[in-house]
Amino acid sequence: MIAGRFELEEVVGSGGMASVYRAHDRLLERAVAVKILHDHYVADEEAVERFQREARSAAQLAHPNIVTVIDRGEDDGRPYIVFEFVEGENLKQLVTREGALPVATAVELGIQIAQALEAAHERGVVHRDVKPQNVLLAEEGRVKVTDFGIARSRGTEGLTLTGTIMGTSDYIAPEQAKGELAGEASDIYSLGVVLYELLTGRVPYEADSPVAAAMKHVHDPIQSVRALRPDVPARLEACVRRALAKEPRDRFASMSDLIAELEACRRGDLPVAHDAAATMIVPPAARRTPHRARRAFRGVVITLLAVAVVAAAAVGAYVLTKGASKATGIGNGGRTAGGKAVPLTGVTAYDPQGTPVPNEEHNDAARNATDGDRQTYWQTEHYNSGLNGKSGVGVVLEAGAQKKIRIMTVTTDTPGFTAEIEAGDARDGGFTPVSQSTTVNGTTSFTLDGSSHRYYVVWITDLGPNSVVHVNEVRAKT
Repeated sequence: MIAGRFELEEVVGSGGMASVYRAHDRLLERAVAVKILHDHYVADEEAVERFQREARSAAQLAHPNIVTVIDRGEDDGRPYIVFEFVEGENLKQLVTREGALPVATAVELGIQIAQALEAAHERGVVHRDVKPQNVLLAEEGRVKVTDFGIARSRGTEGLTLTGTIMGTSDYIAPEQAKGELAGEASDIYSLGVVLYELLTGRVPYEADSPVAAAMKHVHDPIQSVRALRPDVPARLEACVRRALAKEPRDRFASMSDLIAELEACRRGDLPVAHDAAATMIVPPAARRTPHRARRAFRGVVITLLAVAVVAAAAVGAYVLTKGASKATGIGNGGRTAGGKAVPLTGVTAYDPQGTPVPNEEHNDAARNATDGDRQTYWQTEHYNSGLNGKSGVGVVLEAGAQKKIRIMTVTTDTPGFTAEIEAGDARDGGFTPVSQSTTVNGTTSFTLDGSSHRYYVVWITDLGPNSVVHVNEVRAKT
């Protein structure tokens, strides 16, 4: 019995630092997962801090695709974390059993993992150990990303040392393998490896040791997905290839951009010359000069000569260490790619010309536009002829205070409608345009004029081919 409440039933996972148990929560009468640090690490201050940091990192992330932290504490001097219990296997077990997955399944799983990581990045948290072992498969096809044990939060000093490589060698980004600090782009690379494995049934590099695998991520080209599996669409292969670019700057600019491209692949969109999305399938060919290659190789050799491979967390991450001074931040100078995220809350609909009562258009569903779940949405009423004479309808989003938003991104599963972003300082009216009018297809970004407001409206002026429009998710950045 842990903390007089959680009755341990059976071990469901064990690693170098901790074991995970299925347990019964006697207070709330439900199954939970309890992760307990091994006895021989209780006196290790760094191990305890890393364990506690996992709880802090995960607790600040509320998202349908992230395992929820319920509680944490100590019992008889042993730290523990309580998570929601996910009944099901992890993604590695699925691939080991089934091999390469159907293309549609791989893309859908990739999108859900990316959405979880996108939510983490917007809160300043980089996972740094993205791999299928850390993706749990819940009921109804929903994935749950777990194990933020080596995650790093923006603006906090990490436990790792300068030159430390943290992550698992089969999925590690080249910059992590070289002992450099890992940022959002590192998670994009690791997710690219996961996508590669889902589509081909194997990881890109197979080696006799973790060190050899890490070196391959730094130097070796990756075999084409389509060479192993010709039925994979060319656009999807290019998407994976770009995520796996050796240089972070050559990958997708953000997890949001990767999601947008995966969603285009899911729809079966074909890139065309005038389509901005088409540029996503041509990764820059960032080739090193021979001198730079030799210098990089020497740096990796120096790092790897000092490597110590240590079992990590409950999922066996590798820690390869070099150097002695503390690291003090993550990549991008402490900012998420493309700007700092601004949390929004959907508060109501905006329908000033509505009859018989204005501003009544699925008001209660407004929160769905900002809940982090792209399967839910705010929607307009059904219209038979345009907007039935209205100049527009929309959903009102609150920034919490006056905020200067630079980019607002709208995701929809009813593409083809026309909208603009309007803003003001009262939730019930007085809004003025702060962006140009744009056709919304899938995931579309609006550039705002830089003025500061508390309330913003996705103002829909033309339904396009739709009789009803969905606003599935709205994100904002400075």
